[in-house]
Amino acid sequence: MNKNYLDKFIRNAFSEDIGEGDHTSFACIPNDTKGKAQLLIKQNGIIAGIEVAKQVFSKFDENLIVKTFINDGEKVNIGDIAFTVEGKKVSILQTERIVLNIMQRMSGIATQTNKYVEKIKDLKTKVLDTRKTTPGLRMLEKAAVKIGGGVNHRMGLYDMIMIKDNHVDYSGGIENAINNTKTYLKKNNLDLKIEVEVRSIDEVNKTLKIGGIHRIMLDNFTPEQTKKAVKIINNKFETESSGGINIDTIRSYAECGVDYVSVGALTHNFQSLDMSLKAIDYVKL
Repeated sequence: MNKNYLDKFIRNAFSEDIGEGDHTSFACIPNDTKGKAQLLIKQNGIIAGIEVAKQVFSKFDENLIVKTFINDGEKVNIGDIAFTVEGKKVSILQTERIVLNIMQRMSGIATQTNKYVEKIKDLKTKVLDTRKTTPGLRMLEKAAVKIGGGVNHRMGLYDMIMIKDNHVDYSGGIENAINNTKTYLKKNNLDLKIEVEVRSIDEVNKTLKIGGIHRIMLDNFTPEQTKKAVKIINNKFETESSGGINIDTIRSYAECGVDYVSVGALTHNFQSLDMSLKAIDYVKL
């Protein structure tokens, strides 16, 4: 993960949640007292965000000691202890919610992704994420997809050409859109892969005739139409299925022989994994 992004993200998280200070912790607990807490898993799934959590603890208080028992990408069950953190009690309390917010969200995405991956693990098709992410959290959410066994699509608008339906319509047709793109890349000396979204077999044929691209996205095709398109494309370019594909339908598309299936639900329609950071080794009064 990009270090500059992560550093900035963590600083912003501190500013947003802690602000001028955690008055509750300062009021209740002497500043110099030490304590220990453990991350308790309360729901089965795939853990993600361990490494990010370690960065959060370290950047807030370099004297916090984290001992991990489970690594990112491993399956977890109710009752598992992912890690312990030891040091100043007020430091643990100030970072608690930030760590949980990150890990619950990332683990939820990783768990959801893994369910899709498992559905087609015996086929060649890979599960892709999309740009349907939370603003400001894209790198974390896409990292969670990878931890869950998925593959990242483009990170943003800047690292790949993806000609979608609106680009085609605004350009006056798929031929214009592709040819304009080639001219633009050459003029600006850019080396970016080109993906073209098609809505019909007719657009598949037009795209094949023009050529000079890398991947064809079959948008909102039925499995039957997808199978026909894959046969026509005949491995000349990579293929991707997209458009409302869910956990119940992904296999029917993968069986058509596409290289990728993109699923927006990986990052916009998931359930956070339940976990909590609990104090341990304390004296009950």
